Amino acid sequence: MSPDYTADEMMTVAAARQLRDGTACFVGIGLPSTAANLARVTHAPNLVLVYESGCLGAKPDRLPLSIGDGVLADTADAVVSVPEVFNYWLQPGRIDVGFLGAAQLDRYGNINTTVIGGDYTDPKVRLPGAGGAPEIAASCGEVVVIVRQSLRTFIDRVDFVTSVGYGAGPGDRARLGLRGGGPKTVITDLGVLTADPVTCELTLTRLHPGVRVDQVRAATGWPLAVAEQVTVGEPPTAAELTVLRALEATKKAPH
Repeated sequence: MSPDYTADEMMTVAAARQLRDGTACFVGIGLPSTAANLARVTHAPNLVLVYESGCLGAKPDRLPLSIGDGVLADTADAVVSVPEVFNYWLQPGRIDVGFLGAAQLDRYGNINTTVIGGDYTDPKVRLPGAGGAPEIAASCGEVVVIVRQSLRTFIDRVDFVTSVGYGAGPGDRARLGLRGGGPKTVITDLGVLTADPVTCELTLTRLHPGVRVDQVRAATGWPLAVAEQVTVGEPPTAAELTVLRALEATKKAPH
């Protein structure tokens, strides 16, 4: 019998569960924003959402269309300048969790959201670009990445390093002077990967219900490290699905 939820819903719920109540979270638009707002409405009512546009403590009643969506400023505890967000809040390490997406991701958690194929001046695809993601990846206490897993996305070496994860391996973050903890967790539509504390390589530690290890390996563009004991996550609860679907419905409603 097929589950009464989609792989995307499982991924979003799993990502939301990573966020702890009372922490400060720097949120990217898209899947990170959906998961962060789901967490705030369910188990983490005191989660402080920080958006790059300068909105601190935003509590939107619908999913924002962009970091400049008025609902963020209307519901924020404070609105500050973009330089203040980065210079005072982010770079000094005052943000606990950075929540990012990715177009490409490699085994060391390096993220590409800039170009795919060719070179920077003449790529096959030019992506939206960096935005604040490099600073989020550099300075937050830890980074959570949410991304659908496929051979196109999970590649051995990203075409362009937009946001540094662990570089080429152990020691690179310290060498580059990056004070944040790096991408501790990657949540996909198949399972959860965590950075190995010794090798810094992303390692499969949890499967979503109904997913097999060989499926995850087949969707990964490098020989995937797998934990000795891989757990299986809990499916979404009825309450989580109700809130998530209500949030998703707001994207279709007139604003």
